[in-house]
Amino acid sequence: MPRLREISRSEVTDDYVLGLYNMLFGDRDPVADPGTATGTPGNWWTVFAQVPDAFKHTTEGFGFYRSANRKLDPKLRELGQIRAGYAVGSQFVYSQHSKAMRFEGYSEEQVKAIPNWQVADCFSDVERAVLAYTDCLVLERGRVPDGVFAALKQHLGEVEILELTYITCTYMMHAVMSRALQLEFDDVPEPVVEIPAPDDATADVMGMVDKRKDANP
Repeated sequence: MPRLREISRSEVTDDYVLGLYNMLFGDRDPVADPGTATGTPGNWWTVFAQVPDAFKHTTEGFGFYRSANRKLDPKLRELGQIRAGYAVGSQFVYSQHSKAMRFEGYSEEQVKAIPNWQVADCFSDVERAVLAYTDCLVLERGRVPDGVFAALKQHLGEVEILELTYITCTYMMHAVMSRALQLEFDDVPEPVVEIPAPDDATADVMGMVDKRKDANP
């Protein structure tokens, strides 16, 4: 379950939110009867609906990156979005944009290579530059070496780079929020937990190192 409350259809008073509920869920109450056409539970929408102007702001952002006014190639945009999702560790963003990559014409090999793009030979020079730049934005929090930026500028103009930066950072935010609020496919157990030792185990988990030294004076 998400960490924040979902808003049922009967609670919606904002026309913009209601319009999107109608588009996504038909006449269903998405809290009582969840699910979207893309196979997601749909609770990203129902949680964001708690703040209608935030709901509108962020959903209009989807229209921004898909607008015909964008100079950035949609294929390169998708590379930034999916790699941002993977780097943050958001199963939701990664899963959704795996499908979006295929829609934009990427091969199955390329989709599957996103986690290990650094050693994959299925990406072009500009695609590799975009992926490297994305890692700098997400993993290095914007610390971009001159060499990476120079490689990017060999292929993209300034408007394209600004659009790529904005869209990629937006999807880093979406990935972080999805994990923090346990939305959609990020409603998963924490993988980093203690595994109990046997009942008769020593509390000194590295004691074996001392025993090895004693055995080899």
